[in-house]
Amino acid sequence: QVQLVESGGGLVQAGGSLRLSCAASGRVATINTMGWYRQAPGKQRELCVTITSGGTTNYADSVKGRFTISRDNAKNTVYLQMNSLKPEDTAVYYCNAELRTSFIARLSNYWGQGTQVTVSS
Repeated sequence: QVQLVESGGGLVQAGGSLRLSCAASGRVATINTMGWYRQAPGKQRELCVTITSGGTTNYADSVKGRFTISRDNAKNTVYLQMNSLKPEDTAVYYCNAELRTSFIARLSNYWGQGTQVTVSS
């Protein structure tokens, strides 16, 4: 079994900062891409940013310049530093990892349980 456990969400005023963490544990052999997605009430889940095992990043235009993704491959952990937060950033944030549970297994996608981020105006 694989678990992705997120932490770091909460309530913050507009202009403030939060840092999210997501650690993968269990039967994890290798991790390719990790990323953060978010889902606001009444909206579809959308990409925020992804990062490959080599460090290549892909940011959504809505968060570019304000959010920074990083990862610690030794700890199977990905981070999201969110600065200059806006009320429209309010959403449940989900961690995603594309990984193998053994060196011969196929790549599979896993999701965390989500962490709430609320930005007040």
